[in-house]
Amino acid sequence: MIKSELINKIYRKSELSLEDTSHVVNVIIDRMTKELGSGGRVEVRGFGSFSLGLQKERVGMNPKTREAIEIPEHYKVHFKPGKELRRRVALTLER
Repeated sequence: MIKSELINKIYRKSELSLEDTSHVVNVIIDRMTKELGSGGRVEVRGFGSFSLGLQKERVGMNPKTREAIEIPEHYKVHFKPGKELRRRVALTLER
């Protein structure tokens, strides 16, 4: 699902206008991005949590040339699904 599909699905289930729904989704994503960017953590109960993890410097490989390249230290966003999300996904896959 892409962002526009998410907005449309929320719009169809809510009493908000399409413009308001789009604004709400964008504000949520923006707020989550700012929180993670400042080193914080975002937790949505029943869904999961987002946090930053430091990826240490390492040697990688350019797949085209097979040349070794150094990948500098950087932060990665980690997502840990909540129990309720894992349960609901498992039930959906069993059907």
